[in-house]
Amino acid sequence: MTDPAAAQAPTTVLGASTPRTPPARLGVAVVHDLVEAIVTGEVQPGAVLPPEGVLSQTFGVSRTVIRESVKRVEEKGLLTVAQGRGTSVNEASAWNVLDPVVLSALVEHDDSLGILDELAVVRGVLEGSMANAAAGRRTAERTAALQHALDHMHETIDDFDAYSQADVDFHFTVMEQSGTRLAPTITRILFDRARESSRFVGAPAAEALRLTLEEHQAVLDAIEAGDAAGAQRAMEHHIAEAWARRRLPTARD
Repeated sequence: MTDPAAAQAPTTVLGASTPRTPPARLGVAVVHDLVEAIVTGEVQPGAVLPPEGVLSQTFGVSRTVIRESVKRVEEKGLLTVAQGRGTSVNEASAWNVLDPVVLSALVEHDDSLGILDELAVVRGVLEGSMANAAAGRRTAERTAALQHALDHMHETIDDFDAYSQADVDFHFTVMEQSGTRLAPTITRILFDRARESSRFVGAPAAEALRLTLEEHQAVLDAIEAGDAAGAQRAMEHHIAEAWARRRLPTARD
């Protein structure tokens, strides 16, 4: 007779009782599931993964696929493979959170919105510094390019998707004009992953879009005036306020 409790017990990625067959590109699917299991806490830091043979049966793939998948997850900082001691899960401080797979998993399972809150802070610091630099490198041509980007936001305010892209274009124009290389790359990675989440994008009302336009205008005005500190403050203020307007309350708030 089947134990009702056992029948209702949830199965996990690493504890499934029957082999599972991932879709095409098996290695990619295994990497995704391993990263998700670690990011969500299904497998805690310090835990040792099952042997290669067990993982092979669990995922329904060859040992070669498992070996290569574990190696890729190790490269993302989530695992440490030690000869004779097995494969252990690392503390979150060792994870490469800029890795697209890791960052996507963090955002996807961010029930408290803590990751998105942190992302807004980091974006504010990075984009504020880039606005500062852009003000110091202003030219008539660059200012005209920013004005063109802002004009496009005005033109598309009644089309949310087009407006959102115009908003992104304005920010990327500031990044390009900053003349820096590392900060734009990091910001783009964070921003691209965050935009995959509906909780990050939200559904701002018309008044919120109008306020966003005003905040972008303040950034442009400061850059055009060569006010580096003012441009930095305006960008930091905009990013913080725009996220506060989009952010939905959670059970933990």
